[in-house]
Amino acid sequence: MKRVFLMLVAALVLCTASTALAEGDSILSEIRGGIYAHDISFWSFHREDGPDVNAELLFVSPEFLKVLWAPRPHVGVTINTAGDTSHAYGGLTWEYDLPAGFFVDGSLGLSAHNGHLDTDNSKRKSLGSPVLFRVGAALGYNFTERWNVSVQYEHMSNAYIANPNEGMDNVGLRLGYRF
Repeated sequence: MKRVFLMLVAALVLCTASTALAEGDSILSEIRGGIYAHDISFWSFHREDGPDVNAELLFVSPEFLKVLWAPRPHVGVTINTAGDTSHAYGGLTWEYDLPAGFFVDGSLGLSAHNGHLDTDNSKRKSLGSPVLFRVGAALGYNFTERWNVSVQYEHMSNAYIANPNEGMDNVGLRLGYRF
């Protein structure tokens, strides 16, 4: 399962790179990073602790994704500082500008984690599958042409295709730099 995830991420990055290099442009669109509250109670329930550190790369949308409203491929990592579940992820991000410098975005993809698949430990999540679906949403503000800040939410779960499916929600603040 992790190999399929890694192959998907590699394919997205390679397609983006080949499109951008053919046009003579940079493949990297933006870098974002920040701090998350780990395993909050939103769609799931809270078991794990500690803050998370997040870093994400967003790539230029390749030509073939224009039929899907030109989402940007992304790869990222969220590392839990308390030794609980961390994950690496990849997928697509759609971003829409709002008035007065604000923006919203939504993302969809897959995540590979180092958490427990099934555990009796009441302080750890039972995630059921080594690769999870990941959805995210953000509300942000562009305070210059290149710099932005956003509040990010992410949810990961196996969507009930494996058992158990406790899921995990993280929320945080990120700083972004556009190239």
